[in-house]
Amino acid sequence: MRELRIRVLVGVFVVAGILSWAGARLWNSLGTLPSVPLAAPVVLALIAVVLTATALSLRARLKDQRERRPDAKGVDPMMAARAVVFGQASALVAALVAGMYGGTGVFLLESLDIPARRDQAVYAGFSVLAGIAVIAAALFLERVCKLPEDDDDHDGRGTAPAV
Repeated sequence: MRELRIRVLVGVFVVAGILSWAGARLWNSLGTLPSVPLAAPVVLALIAVVLTATALSLRARLKDQRERRPDAKGVDPMMAARAVVFGQASALVAALVAGMYGGTGVFLLESLDIPARRDQAVYAGFSVLAGIAVIAAALFLERVCKLPEDDDDHDGRGTAPAV
């Protein structure tokens, strides 16, 4: 399994932001602008919490397993792999969504004197922050589940679930 690349996530964020900004300008010229839902930052924050809780749980279980505690629960490699895949997918989607709301938020900065647009800009800003939290939680989860490097594999391209 390949590690998440920060530059890919940043690229997705920037491209989505530029396209969203341009789309918001076009849509606004037609007379109306779709709103940023209040649920957007809430859902992203919940995903970040789930990813962080999963990472902390796996980290504690792996630590107990390494210390050979008698009551330690083992970590199923398939469960760890699924968690990493969920984290990676969440990070990619969060980069896309945060970029979209970031671009819309930048467009909305032009009209902060209108209360409705100001609220939308705040929701967009919180969505970007929550998206960054999802990405950070996914990277943390990936780090927790990473196996120690093998002596035969020096390229460092792959991550696999810790056993």
